[in-house]
Amino acid sequence: MQSWYHIIPKNTGLSTYVWIIFCLLPFFFIFRSSSMYEIAFGIFMTLLFFLSYRLSFISNSRMVYLWVSIEMAISLVMTFLFGYIYFALFLAFFIGNIKHLGGFLSLYIVHLTTTVAAVTLTFVTEVEDIFPHLPFIVITVIGVILLPFTVRYRNKQHKLEGELQDANDRISQLMVLEERERIARDLHDTLGQKLSMIGLKSDLAGKLIPVKPEKAVEEVQDIRQTARTALKEVREMVSDMRGTKLEDELIRVQQIIEAAEMSFEYEGSPNLENTPLLVENVLSMCLKEAATNIVKHSHASHCKVTITQTSTEILVVVEDNGHGLPDNIEPFKGNGMQGMRERLEFVNGSLEIYSSHGTTLRLHVPNIIKQSNKEESV
Repeated sequence: MQSWYHIIPKNTGLSTYVWIIFCLLPFFFIFRSSSMYEIAFGIFMTLLFFLSYRLSFISNSRMVYLWVSIEMAISLVMTFLFGYIYFALFLAFFIGNIKHLGGFLSLYIVHLTTTVAAVTLTFVTEVEDIFPHLPFIVITVIGVILLPFTVRYRNKQHKLEGELQDANDRISQLMVLEERERIARDLHDTLGQKLSMIGLKSDLAGKLIPVKPEKAVEEVQDIRQTARTALKEVREMVSDMRGTKLEDELIRVQQIIEAAEMSFEYEGSPNLENTPLLVENVLSMCLKEAATNIVKHSHASHCKVTITQTSTEILVVVEDNGHGLPDNIEPFKGNGMQGMRERLEFVNGSLEIYSSHGTTLRLHVPNIIKQSNKEESV
C-alpha cells in the first residue's frame, strides 16, 4: 500500500471541510446517548477506527486486511448503536487505494453488502431516529458504491501520467545526447580534416622557409584559404543550430492548442526586428512551455498570445480562461515555471504570473538591438 500521513482523504472530489465534519460527527451521535457507558464506548470505538485507518495505510499487504476488517466491524457497530454510517465513506476511499484487483473486488463486495444490510436493518428498527438523516444516508450509500472505483481510476490515471512524464523526460535526455553526438560528428567532420591539414602545412612551411621561401609562401596561402573555408563551414553549422524562431514556434503552439480542442487567438507580429536569435530562441521555448501547461493543467477553452515589441522591451503575454493556479501552489514551483524564469533571467528577462479567472503569463525581455555581422578575416 502507498504511504499515507493524513486521516482526511484527498483527491476524492469532496472538500477537506466535509471530511472534517465526518470526523467530528460521530461525537455528535455518541453524545446523544443517555448512558455514560455508551458514550465512553462510542468514543473508544471512534478513536480505534481512526487508529486502524491510519495503520491500514502504513502496514504491509497481509496486515491491511486485518485493519480493514476491524474498521468494517467498527463501522457496523457505530451504525447499529448510534446510527452513524459515515465511517463507510472512509472505508470506501481506502478500498479504492488497494492495488491488487482481487483484494479490491473482495473488500468492495463485502463492504457494500454489509453497509447496505446495516443501513436497512437500522432504518427498519430505528426509523424515527434515522428518517431525518435519510438524504445523507442515501448519498453515503451512493458514495460507497462509486467512490472506490473513482479513487482507483484516479490512482491509475496519476500513475500513467507519472510514467508518461518519466518517458518524456527520458526522451528529452536521449534527444540531448543524440544532439550532442551529432554536433560532435559535425565538428569532427568539419574541422578535423582541415585542422590536420593546417598542422601539416604549417610544419612544411616552417621547413621550407630557409631553403625555398617562395614555396613556403604558397603553403602559407593554402593555410589561410583552408582556415577561411573551415571558418565558413563552422558558421553555417552554428547558424543551423541557433534554435527556433518565434514565428515558427507560434505556428506549432497554435496547432497544439487547437489539437486540444481549444480556440486560439494572437495579436501582434511574431517577426521581431533586429532581435538576437538567442533571445528569440528563449522566448520560443518559454512560449512552448506555456502552451504545454495550458493543455495539461488549465482546463481552458481559449488561449490568447499577444506579442509586443517596443524600443525598450519585448513583451509576450499568454492568457487562458481556465481554472487558474490553486491557492496552495506557489507560482514558481512545478509546471515548468521555474525553468521558464531561469531561461528568461539568462537573457536579463523576467516572468510575471497572474491567476484570476484563468492564468496570465507575461514574459519580459529587454529589446537589445542586434548589431550587423561583419565579415571576419583570418
